[in-house]
Amino acid sequence: MVGFDIALLPVLRELAERGSVTAVAAATHRTPSAVSQQLRTLQRQAGVPLVERVGRGVRLTEHGRVLAGMATGVATALATVESAWAEHLAGATGTVDLAVFPSAAELLLPGLLTRMREHPGIALELSDVDVSEGGSSPRSPPTTTSSSVTGPTGRAVPTVPRWRPSRCSGNRSTSPCRSTTPLAGRERVGIEDVLGETWIGVPEDYPIDRVLTAMAAASDAPPSVAFRTIHLPVIENLVAAGHGIALVPRYTSRTRAPGRFHLATLADVRAGRRIEALVRPDRVVRPAVRVVLEALVAGATDVTT
Repeated sequence: MVGFDIALLPVLRELAERGSVTAVAAATHRTPSAVSQQLRTLQRQAGVPLVERVGRGVRLTEHGRVLAGMATGVATALATVESAWAEHLAGATGTVDLAVFPSAAELLLPGLLTRMREHPGIALELSDVDVSEGGSSPRSPPTTTSSSVTGPTGRAVPTVPRWRPSRCSGNRSTSPCRSTTPLAGRERVGIEDVLGETWIGVPEDYPIDRVLTAMAAASDAPPSVAFRTIHLPVIENLVAAGHGIALVPRYTSRTRAPGRFHLATLADVRAGRRIEALVRPDRVVRPAVRVVLEALVAGATDVTT
């Protein structure tokens, strides 16, 4: 590849990850015409078709997919050298973008921000996301001069040990949404104890809902879900008011439980959730990103042990 300009490779990788010229333009702060021009230049230098027209858009050819994969390796190698040199000169510095879903933020951000006081050269840019597990974050790591970490999906660096869901029941002893089973005050409850209860749930296919679905499969009794919401405080308020029972992550709900609702461990169902950080290979080699990830792991260990 005589005259191959590796500076053009990132735009091909962005197209592979984002799927459209428009999305690449938005993520890289370019115009669509500028992105298209760079793709044409790279294709001419490569000597083979890298993209092909599909409807109103484009997609990578087989050659394009191979080269996009190589682009990740090139970017990672360059970032390793740049990061090592920057660390040699000034230590871990820079801006790290961190997108995190609300319940993980509640659990991890206080400890993270406390630890980051020891690293004044690192600036955190925080944003909230809330997606179902297996979905992609609405804020994928952008290509900028900063480094990015996005949670909570997939191919990633593990940051939090598994949590075990608890079930909570309102303190009210007489609720139209409760069965006659005496649940409040028990440390552990089984599936048979909650049959016939009215549930306050999360949207279908969210991780906690999958636990409820598994319980239903084990008992051949479909759950009666009165209300669904992604907001944990709303769920807790409805339970505290006696409108049903719910599955909640124990580490975040236990601080709000006293005097409002009772937490008990759910028996019979082995359930857990692993929170992961999604980081591009060329970002994870940056010292500032490593510092943030290590602080998240340390904080998670503190709050879950």
